[in-house]
Amino acid sequence: MVFETVGQPLRAVERAAPEPGPGQLLVHVDACAVCRTDLHLMDGEVEISHPPRILGHQIVGTVESSGRRVGVPWLGWTDGECEYCRSGRENLCPNARFTGRDIDGGFAEYAVADERYCFPIPESYTSEQAAPLLCAGLIGYRALRMCGDARRIGFYGFGDSAHILVQVCRWQGRGVYAFTRAGDEEKQRFARELGAVWAGGSDESPPESLEAAIIFAPVGPLVPAALRALAPGGVVVCAGIHMSDIPAFPYSILWQERSIRSVANLTRADGAEMLALAPQVPVRARVSTYALENANDALEDLRAGRLSGAAVVVP
Repeated sequence: MVFETVGQPLRAVERAAPEPGPGQLLVHVDACAVCRTDLHLMDGEVEISHPPRILGHQIVGTVESSGRRVGVPWLGWTDGECEYCRSGRENLCPNARFTGRDIDGGFAEYAVADERYCFPIPESYTSEQAAPLLCAGLIGYRALRMCGDARRIGFYGFGDSAHILVQVCRWQGRGVYAFTRAGDEEKQRFARELGAVWAGGSDESPPESLEAAIIFAPVGPLVPAALRALAPGGVVVCAGIHMSDIPAFPYSILWQERSIRSVANLTRADGAEMLALAPQVPVRARVSTYALENANDALEDLRAGRLSGAAVVVP
């Protein structure tokens, strides 16, 4: 299922299986989870420099040469030589290449991936269950680490990342306060089922001040809303690759050492930590599966907010 131009649905095409080069793996795709970044790519909010491109960057598949299962994440290659790579910040590499944007991804029967950037998949997970961990889980985990030791954390937007991360927070003894679109009682019930201590609309105030907040929804006005809910010294973490403009807000809601920061991509260390942690919790993703030829339906269900959990494309 190929992206060809902004604003158009993916198109089904027939291609020969790709040929792996030195250091690469030919992976038979078992499952590929859908991410909001895929929508940003389709809408032109995140640029694809050289279309056509196969999207999909939460891949779980079987290596053709060995039969072992691997996960292929968003981070597909870095130069290993820049100041960011040499200082443990490969997620900021200016020459990085990303799966499903610069490298063909997993909305296909086969994909090729650099072996150095692939992860082993825990045996206790099916491929469909593991796929959402490869971005929703990993980016969520990186965002959570930026919250430090915060015990009361707000999640703004309760989709694929949040429904994974709330399970981790509950296991760690943290309290999660879930914010959804106003009136979305179904998502609020879902959040409480998974362990949120409170759930309400993003236009509401939590029953007590937050020590940290993670914004998963790509909605700029949520930043000042989260700041207003934050205790002194707290942090707002913006977890998405794209967000609408943040409106002006009074300095008073930032004062008292509150801070705002963003998350960019992931490192291989993030992946190793999260995939080791997930079976301990254990994290269980709620997934809705779609046949490969129905990938556009999965994307539109994500866009419309019709999913509770994650969408997974199965070739």
